[in-house]
Amino acid sequence: MEKIASFTIDHIKLQPGIYVSRKDTVGSEVITTFDLRMTSPNEEPVMNTAEVHTIEHLGATFLRNHPQYKDKTIYFGPMGCRTGFYLLLAGDLASSDIVELVTQMYEFIRDFEGPVPGADPKDCGNYLDMNLSMAKYLAKKYLDNVLYGIDESRLVYPK
Repeated sequence: MEKIASFTIDHIKLQPGIYVSRKDTVGSEVITTFDLRMTSPNEEPVMNTAEVHTIEHLGATFLRNHPQYKDKTIYFGPMGCRTGFYLLLAGDLASSDIVELVTQMYEFIRDFEGPVPGADPKDCGNYLDMNLSMAKYLAKKYLDNVLYGIDESRLVYPK
């Protein structure tokens, strides 16, 4: 069986960043899948499910309310390995095209106060598994260590 594209990336060399994972054509529309890698695979601890779940709720809320991207957002959710998130957007896009959007989203998460949207038994199947303070900490870390001052080495997968 052939390896899927995401398993062909050298995860030993992979560092946190924003990467184009793949592009698919659906009808006449290109869907770009982004790898928002927050931790260094196999080098640092993975994120726990509570903070991943919180980032998912806050990130999805931000994206689906964004004036420019709400109608282009197809999906935002965690990677199974818990080292980052996938963001699927309609359009033939490059990593550099969404740096501002991703920065704004993680600033929203870092600065968020109040109840997490959808963290209610009526709205979510695991509403108690949330950790806002840790989600804010991880968002700040991603902003400070990766997004602010991001360069080409964190926008294109390593060879």
